[in-house]
Amino acid sequence: MIRPVLQDKFGRMIKDLRISVTDRCNFRCFYCIPDENIVWKRKQELLTYDEIILVSEIAISLGVDKLRLTGGEPLVRKDIESLIARLSKIPGLCDLAMTTNGAGLKTRASVLRSAGLNRITISCDSLKPETFRAITKRDALQSVLDGIEASMAVGFPPPKVNCVVIRGMNDDEVADFADFARATGVCVRFIEYMPLDNGHQWDRRMLVSGREVLQRIEERHKLAPIDRNSPSETALKYAFADGAPGEIGIIAPVTMPFCGACSRLRLTADGNLRTCLFSMVDHNIRKLLRARATRDQIGQFMIDTVLKKKAGHRINEPDFIQPPRTMSFIGG
Repeated sequence: MIRPVLQDKFGRMIKDLRISVTDRCNFRCFYCIPDENIVWKRKQELLTYDEIILVSEIAISLGVDKLRLTGGEPLVRKDIESLIARLSKIPGLCDLAMTTNGAGLKTRASVLRSAGLNRITISCDSLKPETFRAITKRDALQSVLDGIEASMAVGFPPPKVNCVVIRGMNDDEVADFADFARATGVCVRFIEYMPLDNGHQWDRRMLVSGREVLQRIEERHKLAPIDRNSPSETALKYAFADGAPGEIGIIAPVTMPFCGACSRLRLTADGNLRTCLFSMVDHNIRKLLRARATRDQIGQFMIDTVLKKKAGHRINEPDFIQPPRTMSFIGG
């Protein structure tokens, strides 16, 4: 008997499930959720931990081997450590990671590690307190830096530090972030500014391309390319040619799309499957879960959803329409 797997009509295998555990966040980054008066989902609209576990178990039975917890901000979801502990015990899971803004991580890193979390990615868009505050609307830079340090102190691998580069706001810090990678041993990943804000104010003129980022870094430090571990990795990776610690990553979904090797499926906090960050369509799996569908029925729904995955995101096409849901609702 052939074991069913999650594979789209282009032959791409789905190995990575991104799980948004909440739409809420304690930051208000202008490129994501700048509106202080945003209406959050009601508790009963969010998937329970039992429901998340069930979807994860079925996804792993269909070939997924990596789970990443996202938000919003996953650390604002109550008892997130208990979910991590349960997920980490699912047979067949190879990697359990989290993307967080890092605020408050200093006091929770040890518990997260003990619960079974393997890796952490931390978002940090500026090393300057005033610029950090302008982007996030929060005076929390030191808390994030403390979280980066604490994660390594309790035994996590050096985190990936994600920086969204925005022209006229933090693009003057690109080389400084490279210095930060060298000083701390982390991998700083520079991400192109994408149209995922709830104000729909994305302006291509504010985009700093991945190639420009590399050029700015190499004005200070020579880089050497690193081979990807798999074709589905989103980042182009570089080491410092002089052997210094730390790495640089370039994630350029706008100017260098990597859709052809995409291995991702997303589960939103309110129980919808999304085949792409920029999809205009949600596939409601919560309805099935709460109708007490069988595991086989839920699995078939996931298989059918993946078969609807498009070839690419079409950001650079004239007919591109920005999706109505922001990153905080989708999960990065």
